Amino acid sequence: MRLRNKVAIITGAASGFGKGISKKFTEEGAKLVMVDINSKLLKKVSKSLSQDFFITDVSKGSNFRALAKYVYKNYKNVDIVVNNAGVTHKPKFMETVTEKEFEKVFNVNSKSVYYCGKYFIPKMKKIKRGVVLNVASTAGLSPRPKLNWYNASKGWMITATKAMAIELAPFKVRVNAIAPVAGVTPLLKSFMGGNTIKKKKAFLSTIPLGRFSTPQDMGNAACFLCSDESSMVTGTILNVDGGRCI
Repeated sequence: MRLRNKVAIITGAASGFGKGISKKFTEEGAKLVMVDINSKLLKKVSKSLSQDFFITDVSKGSNFRALAKYVYKNYKNVDIVVNNAGVTHKPKFMETVTEKEFEKVFNVNSKSVYYCGKYFIPKMKKIKRGVVLNVASTAGLSPRPKLNWYNASKGWMITATKAMAIELAPFKVRVNAIAPVAGVTPLLKSFMGGNTIKKKKAFLSTIPLGRFSTPQDMGNAACFLCSDESSMVTGTILNVDGGRCI
């Protein structure tokens, strides 16, 4: 029960890594507000975990503001924010990525972190406690070809994590990130540009431990970084990548 009674917001919580993190946090005693744009799936998953939920698009400021209003009204304070929501474009040369695709990637992957800072950090600074966890990617450390602007958005998140950590340390607010390798999530097919055995083998060949990451892997790593066990850890990018970035 390492997160007993901690109030945690997890974005992109209805599937993939977000669902795995939500499950682990529930097991560790946290009170969750699970956030996703997929209302049907979010209701189903939150019900299975007996947790609260809030349907919203985290790429829009008005929606994030409404989320903050809801959470503070019902829970008073927020102990943890996990910025997990993320999207990608399909593998393609950078000049062929449309402006609409580019904007979607950066609005969801990057701007949502900005909104977290705008609407949740002020209260954390005031009470001098809180944890922010950003779900980055090995793509931000060792970019893959043709995932150009997705790579860049995750690189932005990694730098944002360090910038937030150094600025918020005097207020006792910790900020870290996990950098997973491609995982067993709905985004895997998009990353690979298909779901054939050949493409899977090619992807796996770049991971020394020889397997994709799982939602459970992310839940375990996230739990450590958001618990008091890591009270001396801030500004860290924890690779959960099976050795890909060695």
